[in-house]
Amino acid sequence: MSPSLDRLPSLNALRAFEAASRHLNFRLAGLELGVTQGAVAQQIRALEAELGLKLFERHPRTLALTHNGQRYAIGVRRSFDLLAEATRSLRPEPQHATVSVTPTFATKWLIPRLADYTRLHPGTDLRILATERLSHFHTEAIDLAVRYGRPPFGPGLVADLLFEECLVAVASPQLLHSCGPAQTVADLGRYVLLHDSQSAWADYLGRLTHAAAPPHAQGQVPAPGAAPPPALWFNQTTLAIDAALTGQGVALVQKEFVAPDLCAGRLAKVWDEEVHTGAGYYLVSPRKQRAPEVVAGVKAWLLGQVAA
Repeated sequence: MSPSLDRLPSLNALRAFEAASRHLNFRLAGLELGVTQGAVAQQIRALEAELGLKLFERHPRTLALTHNGQRYAIGVRRSFDLLAEATRSLRPEPQHATVSVTPTFATKWLIPRLADYTRLHPGTDLRILATERLSHFHTEAIDLAVRYGRPPFGPGLVADLLFEECLVAVASPQLLHSCGPAQTVADLGRYVLLHDSQSAWADYLGRLTHAAAPPHAQGQVPAPGAAPPPALWFNQTTLAIDAALTGQGVALVQKEFVAPDLCAGRLAKVWDEEVHTGAGYYLVSPRKQRAPEVVAGVKAWLLGQVAA
């Protein structure tokens, strides 16, 4: 063994450090590597002792990389990427693309269309990562992401508009029949409003041409002695849509997410008005791609689905 290689830390210690630097949690790093939390902690202690440097700040509930740890993590991660790329070049994998989306986008828009993708692209695997958090392209090997908002989304990223945000208020036809149609915004007081993590009820109602919104729709405090306003809160839009489908109340959602339910009569618009907020859902990808032809094919297919 050459003297330079002899001075390198063990590969297991470096793997433990790289995983812990991403998760900032020894237990999660251990789960990823298939070892115990204690084994990861032991590897990190040994690595720090060998380097003579502190790589992590230990806090009661989390970890934080030191300045040296941050610098080392970048280099170690880059080295593992180079090793992985060298291995792939010897043993090519089937073509694939990893797409990061929210759970609502996955269940209400993407999954019903996937059969068409597999039929048109039998030689390419599409890997779906459904998460509410913002995925990192390079550290998590994400090729393409569907992100909500307004561009730009960051340096070195390309954004293509998938569809604009178009909000509609929907409820089950049975609920509308039993409670009566909402002729004005004030009539929403007869309904439970279904809120989610992207709820924009106040903005939506403020754009309508109806009478003033009820206090709970605007986030105002009810008068003393008044009954609490009816509302249900969910952390995901898909849960609010499911609640609307079962007659629990009125949901304010992206039109594309409920288009099949509206067409099938499972949901109905409370009003005909559709509000465009200026935001949208964008296909975001790094300028420098691992597999540019594959990603371009996925983009073209997604945009074609919208056009269709």
